Parts: sequence; C-alpha cells; structure tokens
Amino acid sequence: MHITYKRLWKLLIDREMNKQDLKKVCNLSSASVAKLGKCENITTDVLVRICEGLHCRLEDIMELEEDTAPQMPSSPSGEINHA
Repeated sequence: MHITYKRLWKLLIDREMNKQDLKKVCNLSSASVAKLGKCENITTDVLVRICEGLHCRLEDIMELEEDTAPQMPSSPSGEINHA
C-alpha cells in the first residue's frame, strides 16, 4: 500500500489554485511540494499545515491505495514464465 495525494491536486483545481498558491497559503518549501508531487514521504507537520491552510481534513488531501502486483506473462500452455 502507498499514499497518494491525488485528492490534494483535485482540491487545488477545484479551488483554482496552483502549487505556488499552495506553498504561499500553507507556508511550504519547494522541496515539500516536490515530494507531494512524487507521492514521497513527508512529515505530519506538513500535512497539518496543508489542512490548516486549506481548511480541510487529511482525507480531503490524501488516500491510501493498494499496490498493484506486476503480472508475469504466461506461456501459451498457461504456465508462468519466470524471468
């Protein structure tokens, strides 16, 4: 499982905001915004500042997604090929 910030980007679009607006309103560094864009780990302090700045809740800006397991190609006989 991994965290995604797709909800944050949708919220910004709905509010007609961009990443620079997010930085300014929430007092975020460029590095934090870059990490959000790459769905990398950030501190809870950053998440709290986003929620306070945008007047929203954690579940409005992030969600937990299942990892998709890579599918191994199978041979015509139905056996799985191990690379």
